[in-house]
Amino acid sequence: MNKMRDKVSQNMLVLLLVTVAGLFGMNKTVAQIPMSSGAANQALLNEPIDISEDFRNFSNTYFLADSLTAFDPATGQGTVKWMRNVYQTRQAFNNMLAFLKPIGGNEFPVVEYEADPHMPFSLEFVSPRTVRLRMKTGKETQADQPSLMLVNGFAPKDQSWKYAKIEGGHKYTSQFGAVIVRTSPWRIEFYDAKGKLLTKSMNQVDMSKTLTPFVPFSYVRRSSDYSRSMDAAFSLSPGEKIFGCGESFKGLDKRGQKVVLWADDANGVQNESIYKPIPFFMSSRGYGMFMHTSSPITCDFGKYFNSVTNLMIGDEALDLFVFLGEPKDILGAYTDLTGKAEMPPLWTFGLWMSRITYFSEADGRKVAADLRKNRIPADVIHFDTGWFETDWRCDYQFSKSRFDDPKKMISDLKAMGLHTCLWQLPYFVPKNPLFQEIIDKGLYVKNGKGNLPYEDAVLDFSNPATVQWYQDKIAGLLKLGVGAIKVDFGEAAPNNGIFASGRTGFYEHNLYPLRYNKTVADITKKVNGESIIWARSAWAGSQRYPLHWGGDAGNTDNAMASTLRGGLSFGLSGFTFWSHDIGGFVNRTPEELYRRWLPFGMLTSHSRTHGAPP
Repeated sequence: MNKMRDKVSQNMLVLLLVTVAGLFGMNKTVAQIPMSSGAANQALLNEPIDISEDFRNFSNTYFLADSLTAFDPATGQGTVKWMRNVYQTRQAFNNMLAFLKPIGGNEFPVVEYEADPHMPFSLEFVSPRTVRLRMKTGKETQADQPSLMLVNGFAPKDQSWKYAKIEGGHKYTSQFGAVIVRTSPWRIEFYDAKGKLLTKSMNQVDMSKTLTPFVPFSYVRRSSDYSRSMDAAFSLSPGEKIFGCGESFKGLDKRGQKVVLWADDANGVQNESIYKPIPFFMSSRGYGMFMHTSSPITCDFGKYFNSVTNLMIGDEALDLFVFLGEPKDILGAYTDLTGKAEMPPLWTFGLWMSRITYFSEADGRKVAADLRKNRIPADVIHFDTGWFETDWRCDYQFSKSRFDDPKKMISDLKAMGLHTCLWQLPYFVPKNPLFQEIIDKGLYVKNGKGNLPYEDAVLDFSNPATVQWYQDKIAGLLKLGVGAIKVDFGEAAPNNGIFASGRTGFYEHNLYPLRYNKTVADITKKVNGESIIWARSAWAGSQRYPLHWGGDAGNTDNAMASTLRGGLSFGLSGFTFWSHDIGGFVNRTPEELYRRWLPFGMLTSHSRTHGAPP
């Protein structure tokens, strides 16, 4: 009887502990301290998605690239065996580490599923400098579709690489370098023209050289929904520096950083969020990489383990372009693939005069007159959020109470040598007169039930009907004589939204800025014959649609320094034209700061004064 009572007591204690653990979120175990902060149920709306935690979760299954089990040198296609692993721990002297350990399959019936799957692998050559590595983690039911990120939708093919069979692998050589595919363990290595190893994929055998358990080249299968994501792990060398990843405001050299590539309204320039993430970087060692996906990406450039880059890519397939050469060669090859900027019209290189905001025709005319009276050279007057009847409520109509004759005003300003730029955004509040029309015509991003994910209606630019409706609105303004449209926001497409493309926000969120940029640029080119927008958000390929500015900087020395870092990083990500708010945006700029920020603004490709009124 006592034994039974003790057993019941033990069971009750276990039940109590499990219940408490569930209440406090303790049932989610991770291998190391999570790289992100905060529990999942405390996430904020449109908070950047950092997938690194999924690669350190005890409940998930990990598949490590093991060996090349088939390969056709003529086509570059083959299969790779992936060894199934799970996390286990080891404890020594009161210190515990987690490490990956092989395990058998857990599916039933056993004969129907591979414990260690063999998945497609391919090596393609795009140019003498550019190699394409593709790997799949499961059955794909759709053929390749044209990619908005690539010029003409598809990557070209190059036949100049020479093949040679070598001991334990395969070697391809061009005039600029070489690629070696090792058979067992599977490994891919990149060399320059002189034979120097630039980088190589990291295999589990590499962990024998350290006591630190890092994640090698692998993919994760989540236990929660069986979704899969890649982790392309490559070596880092001593002294190697990493540049790119878009308009990142942190340290210019990304070595030692974790960078989350997820378009975000950063609300400034002094945090790790990025208005314009670009899934491209280049190394001082002589190579660059473009992660051809629109899924969330977390890049760990030696932050956790200083000799390994982990490219944790949300996509269930890897599509990685590798470029060989000096920085200018790498940028050239990358933009050959994703597009180069057209030259903006000459007038855009003059001063853009702006603030938040000119509210009336009288405001605009007075500023224009004062510019000319004081002989301040300027070429653009920008009307920000206040040209509508209700400030910020974008209905594409000039306020009838504050603008007597918008068309004549625009014409008169142009006669003074001043082009007009207008602000707008792709989100529509419920009180907007266009809100119901957008709902009735189904032009918005939907939630899983077909309703609105937010209170606002967010235009779905993957829907051709939406693009046509929106371009008609923009065209009406351009036909009044407007020279440029400010393409503001664009970073908040719902990550759980359902898009007309058939994909969720997991794949469409980062693509939204590119669709948005393209939509405005195309109609501007059609009506005005000029390549010019003024955009805040971007993704790979957005460089084809100039230009972009650096977001909402504070009025401080640190914000100015961060803006400079962001611009340099953006330029090293394939963008030719860029601007920023001279003096900062948030408050009235101190005169001493403005005196120093002004020449900085004049030394960027485009110059705009903007922010709180003086």
